[in-house]
Amino acid sequence: MYWYLEVMKKYAVFSGRARRTEYWMFFLINLLIAIGISLVEGILGSPGVVGSLYSLAVVIPGIAVSMRRLHDTGRSGWWLLIGLIPLLGAIVLLVFMVQEGNPGPNQYGASPKETTG
Repeated sequence: MYWYLEVMKKYAVFSGRARRTEYWMFFLINLLIAIGISLVEGILGSPGVVGSLYSLAVVIPGIAVSMRRLHDTGRSGWWLLIGLIPLLGAIVLLVFMVQEGNPGPNQYGASPKETTG
């Protein structure tokens, strides 16, 4: 939960770098929350308003942490747009997100691995 809250604290911070742990823990917890909301809304027969509001609330932090993750691998945040290419774009982004970040500082800042331990 720590990593999820860290991303939410940096709600719209698009600069800097994000470790793999920060990105993937945010992704996992976000997915679990979305599934939980969907299950509760399904049981209650709700039209999905809460799930839609939650999705809207985490769009900006999700984009921000994705950009910071790309920065950690030495890539521009503009690489997120490759996700618009069906299937191939998602595969390329997945490969970028699982790669280890550049050791030491790069043009996007100091290594988060070295600054957080």
